[in-house]
Order: sequence, then C-alpha cells, then structure tokens
Amino acid sequence: MADANEEGPPDAARLQQPIARLLRPLVRLFISCGTTFPALCDLLRELYVNVAVHDFALPDKEQTDSRISLLTGIHRKEVRRLRSAGAPVRMVPAAVSRTTQIVALWMADPRFTDENGAPAPLRRVGSEGEGPTFETLVEEVTRDVRPRAVLDEWLDRRIAEIDAEGRVVLTEAAIAPKRGDERQLYYFGRNLHDHIAAAVANIASNSSPFLERAVHYEGLSEDAARRLEALSRELAMNALLAANREALSLEKDSEDGEWRWNFGVYVYREKEPRRADDEEPQP
Repeated sequence: MADANEEGPPDAARLQQPIARLLRPLVRLFISCGTTFPALCDLLRELYVNVAVHDFALPDKEQTDSRISLLTGIHRKEVRRLRSAGAPVRMVPAAVSRTTQIVALWMADPRFTDENGAPAPLRRVGSEGEGPTFETLVEEVTRDVRPRAVLDEWLDRRIAEIDAEGRVVLTEAAIAPKRGDERQLYYFGRNLHDHIAAAVANIASNSSPFLERAVHYEGLSEDAARRLEALSRELAMNALLAANREALSLEKDSEDGEWRWNFGVYVYREKEPRRADDEEPQP
C-alpha cells in the first residue's frame, strides 16, 4: 500500500493547460510544414497503441487488445490493426553519427584544440606546418569513409571552411546545424524527447531523478533580454565544452556500455505583451 504522503501523477484535467502550452509551438510547426490535423491524429493513434503495448505491459500476462483499448480509448479493431507495427527503432543517420563523433573529438581532444581549449585550425595532409591534420582527426573516428569525402561534405554543408592559410576550420554550423540540415531534424526529435522524458520522470516519480531547471524573468526590456541571452549563450557553451571533454575521456573506458547520457541547454526570449492581473494566461 502506498504511503499516505506519496502522490501519484497528476490527473488528466490538471494536465490540460500545460499540455496545451507544450503543444502550441509544435502545432505552429505542423501547420507551417503542411502536417494536417488528420495526419497528426493518425500518428498519435499509432503512438498510443505502441506505447501502451510496450510500456504498460503487465509482468507474466498477455497484453490483450481489450486491455490496450481500455488504456488508450481506441477501438479494439484499430488496436488489432496497429499493434502489429512493433516498437519504433531508434536509428541515428550514419552522416549524423559520424559528424557528431568527429566534431566532439575536435572540440575536446587536446591534440586538436588550441591553448584556449577551442577547436584549432587543422592543416591538410601535405601542407606545411606541424601537428595533427584533418585527415588524422577523421581517421581517429572512422576509416570507412575517406577524409577527403568528409571534408567535401562538410564544406558543402558549411560545417567547415578553408581559411586564408589553407587550413580546415570548424564553423558555428558544426555546433548549431542550419535550417534544412539532416542533423537539425534529428536533434530536434532527440533533444526535445530527452527534455520531456526527464520532466515526465520527475512528475511521475515521488523523487526528482533528473535535473530540469530554468531561470526565467518577465517584464524585461528588449536590451536586458538580449544581454541575458548573450550571457547565457556564453555560460552554456562553456558548460557544454567541459561536459564534452569529460564524456570523451570516459567513453574510452565504456566501449561495451549500454547506457546513454544527454546534457543539454536552451535559451529562449520573446516579446510578451503585458496583461491585466485578471486576464487568463494563454497556453
């Protein structure tokens, strides 16, 4: 029997307003990209069945269509049709995985960083100078793709560029993918999933297993909001670089591990018209 002081997850009615606020920017994206309401309903129906089948199974009991229908509110005929789809497979596009590993190494390994710990410009094979080359960097991660092919791809996607001395330089796009980049959509799904999953775990648990915090102020001037954004970007990048260096060193001793870890940050600002105290906040 549960302790009288323990509280379970909030009921459906209490979730309505936070869910509406959470979904609003997503609905804005759906409409701008041509994802219609019926298409979203089809996707949600599949997800409801999939999650009920794989995340709410009872030990040593068959997960029947009737129970799935009871959990989801979806008719048994639809459940029967949809549940054969199986659990979604987590796939990382090869180019995304390769690029991420190379960039992480370039940003953390002392061999490829400058005296300030920033990614150093790397010379190419055959060019004058000392120290590791871009080819060395790529071959540290993979030998399945030629370094020249990686460089051509990165130059085309503006992940890297060639400076006046003919060296390969990492660009901002390597860290923050531009619109249309395959990595942008991949990390859109992955990062939002992990942030929401951490928050859901904190709500559903009697403890708070994950750190999920934010500093927020309202009623600021535009100048103050921009200054705080610049400061938070600097603080965030320092934290990400430090975490990346530590993770890279630990990864070398965890080749057969089964766990994954994600540390992320976000910054947001918008103009928010002031409202009277008796006005209801918009979702």
